[in-house]
Amino acid sequence: MERMDQGMPTLLRYENVAWHENGTVRILDRRVYPTEIRFVECRDYREVVQAVADMVTQSAGPYTAVGMGMALAAWQVRNAPKKEQILFLRQASDALSHARPTTVNRYAQITDRAAKLAEKALEAGEDPVQTIVDATVESLNRRYSTMQIVGDALAGLIPEGGRILTQCFGETIIGTVIRAARRTGKSFQVYCAETRPYLQGARLTASCFAEMGFETTVLTDNMIAYAMQNEEISLFTSAADTITRDGHIANKIGSFQIAILAKHFGIPYYVTGIPDRDKRTKDDIVIEMRDPAQVLNYRGIPNCLPGVRAIYPAFDVVPPHLISGVVTDKGVYVPYLLDRYFDTEVRTFY
Repeated sequence: MERMDQGMPTLLRYENVAWHENGTVRILDRRVYPTEIRFVECRDYREVVQAVADMVTQSAGPYTAVGMGMALAAWQVRNAPKKEQILFLRQASDALSHARPTTVNRYAQITDRAAKLAEKALEAGEDPVQTIVDATVESLNRRYSTMQIVGDALAGLIPEGGRILTQCFGETIIGTVIRAARRTGKSFQVYCAETRPYLQGARLTASCFAEMGFETTVLTDNMIAYAMQNEEISLFTSAADTITRDGHIANKIGSFQIAILAKHFGIPYYVTGIPDRDKRTKDDIVIEMRDPAQVLNYRGIPNCLPGVRAIYPAFDVVPPHLISGVVTDKGVYVPYLLDRYFDTEVRTFY
């Protein structure tokens, strides 16, 4: 099977996202990259659930991790009777898909499909573990191919020599817009919002662009207005953890305030991704509330005195009036007309 991760930064190569082999799922620990190149090794699918919940991997990384987690579940129960294997895989699918609440629908597409394919493999006397691994790689190929269309479209919106501002780690779109720019010879600079409290923008997004030769600048999250006013930012772009049919998007906390600033300074904001068929309005978005302790310290170093409180909503919701366009595999949509995306056949994405 041809792989679609050629020419991608280190973080986006398949084995560096999540990979199952001989009863172990290895997940690159994005919480410490690039300071350390460290893998978390999971030998029980429940450990994959915990790794996703703990943000060992994030952005689109969990799509791969939960698929490989299903392969691990199949490995764990490989010597049990067929009915017991099927029940175990269904339980694993439910647990893996619910590792994080905001994206349950997306994870479930992967885990439910893996469980059904494994059941068919068992009925046919085939190896369910390899079946799930192959299906996960196929899903990766499909996502990378689909997002390459999106990356090509986004690259077309960036002016030659322009300066783009990013938020958090958009993963697949970063790799595909890099490939699009290299293919067409387009040059641009990248400004990465640091993205508190885990610094994904500084550690992950900036690393990808810098590795691939783009002039890259990191901004702390309270420098955005200054940069928009003084650094000639051409456009703001982000991926989205969920996109509703009425044009609302949920993305890493802080996206909303950057979108407000972009509107104030007249800078276009382009969201990239595929709308969620089953989320019609913002009321269908569940905002994950994470452990406030993750705000009060970083890499084990306390930031505050004991007794100081914090909150940590993982995402915020950006309304459609702040979004210039949603860049999809079918073109760029005005967010208010995003429901039209479903008027034609939709590719299976995950």
